[in-house]
Amino acid sequence: MRLILIFITALLISSCTQQKENDLQAEGEKLMQLSREWSELVKTGDLDLILEGWADNAVMMAPNMPPLIGKNAIKAYVEEGLKIPGYSIRWEPLEVHVSDCGDMAYMIERNEIIVNDSLGSPVLSYNKTVTVWRKQTDGSWKNVIDMWNADPTGKF
Repeated sequence: MRLILIFITALLISSCTQQKENDLQAEGEKLMQLSREWSELVKTGDLDLILEGWADNAVMMAPNMPPLIGKNAIKAYVEEGLKIPGYSIRWEPLEVHVSDCGDMAYMIERNEIIVNDSLGSPVLSYNKTVTVWRKQTDGSWKNVIDMWNADPTGKF
């Protein structure tokens, strides 16, 4: 009898662990899709929709700038970026890592930014990116840390 109880307990623990791994994998896939959709959304230029991706207390760490803390600071940065002639940005998540609790995650991503130079010619830059995400009480994910810098390999 004792052996049967040990076996059942081991089986239950194993199935819970497997279920948790499946849940975390599904959350990761959901998050990567969310990032792809957010990248597409930026093309609309709709500032309010773009800002929905960040949490109110998010921190953005753009290259060669002090950290932008909070959604208002990020809004000002994004708003100015959208005014730059020829400006566009797109990104692609490469991998995601969801915490064991399922409420935090980070992604390794890459992005491509285009702006026009003083002669109106497009200048392309490639960047490597780390984003940190927090699951909200309603089940949605919001970006809480957004950080990137130049990728000398020049790949997207």
